[in-house]
Amino acid sequence: MRSAADGQRALFAALRSEGGSVAGALCEPLPEPAEEQRPGPAQQAAAGPRARGREAEYELLLEMIYEGTRLHYGTPRVFATEDADLRLLLGDRLYAGGLARLAEIGDLDAVAELADLISLQAQAQAREDPELAVAVWTAGARAIGWGGGSEYETAKALARSEDPWARAALLAAIGT
Repeated sequence: MRSAADGQRALFAALRSEGGSVAGALCEPLPEPAEEQRPGPAQQAAAGPRARGREAEYELLLEMIYEGTRLHYGTPRVFATEDADLRLLLGDRLYAGGLARLAEIGDLDAVAELADLISLQAQAQAREDPELAVAVWTAGARAIGWGGGSEYETAKALARSEDPWARAALLAAIGT
């Protein structure tokens, strides 16, 4: 399975090839910390049965959404700007690009899962709960590639209701 660093490099290359203002804000990816050598959420999703035959497409669109999240809430990996407004716009652009790519594939179940991931991520960030935010990404990406199920739906409901057990429920639902 590819590493998170592989996905980051693929994202950089894809955005650079698009040109325009997005490409103008890119920075060369920094050397990756050890955790980037393992598969990340995008690689986990791309390894699932929903992505079979389109692994690179799933990985890239999830890397776009993940970088959009980082632009909105954290430290981006392939962009260098301190301008908060530009970060917000770039993040929105990547969200839209990732969702558009998934819609083109026609995987409506994965589109619904991605919408849940984005909304639950925003909720976790608003609550300033970084551990829940990580669990949302981990579980959401897994559901995009592998499907969810009733246990996962229950875990998402717990997250929406701000239940303190939501993080554990999300990770348990995907077997982590």
